Amino acid sequence: MHVLIVEDEKSLSKELEHFLTKEHYRCDTAYTGNEASEKIAVNLYDFILLDLGLPDYHGLDLLKEAKELEHQPAIIILTARGAVEDRIEGLALGADDYLPKPFSLLELQVRMQAIMRRKFNVKSNVISFHGLEIDSTSRRVSYKETELSLTKKEFDLLHYLLLHKNRILTRLQLTEHIWGNILEDDYDSNYIDVHIKNLRKKLAEYVPKDWLETVRGVGYRLTF
Repeated sequence: MHVLIVEDEKSLSKELEHFLTKEHYRCDTAYTGNEASEKIAVNLYDFILLDLGLPDYHGLDLLKEAKELEHQPAIIILTARGAVEDRIEGLALGADDYLPKPFSLLELQVRMQAIMRRKFNVKSNVISFHGLEIDSTSRRVSYKETELSLTKKEFDLLHYLLLHKNRILTRLQLTEHIWGNILEDDYDSNYIDVHIKNLRKKLAEYVPKDWLETVRGVGYRLTF
């Protein structure tokens, strides 16, 4: 999952980035509202962790910008413990959750997992698909109790495709999900094609049907 951390307190921002990176999230950081505004305009984020007390921008204005995007990220507001009115207004504007500072990093992770389950209508961290099971916590993949050996990028690709099953994902969307920020002239790279080819080959050893559909000139989707 691709996360933007919007927090002007650099020590907290680095702590969040370090923790989430260890938990296999990809993180970008922004210390100002203007920097965050530029990043959300050009990148596809799954999560935005949003401090409302930014030096140059009201965090609620940034929340409004994020909610106007076609690809709407999940947003967790990070606020001072006493800022009740801001939390209420943020939730009314469409924020998915909030955490008053100081907060537990483990609690943040659990809340992020809960939001993703709600967003994709899954009931646990284990997603099943025609005998294929993906455990997002242990990062294990199995087919009818036989464990598959996938690389980190192959796991991330399969998990992302499964969360968006039956939906076409462009090469750009998949590349940003795996590698993060990329240059516009790198959109036609074959990174994704190579990883999809390897993933398809590994799945074919166990899975009788090829569920990975290539949508020519666009991208890929996982179909029933």
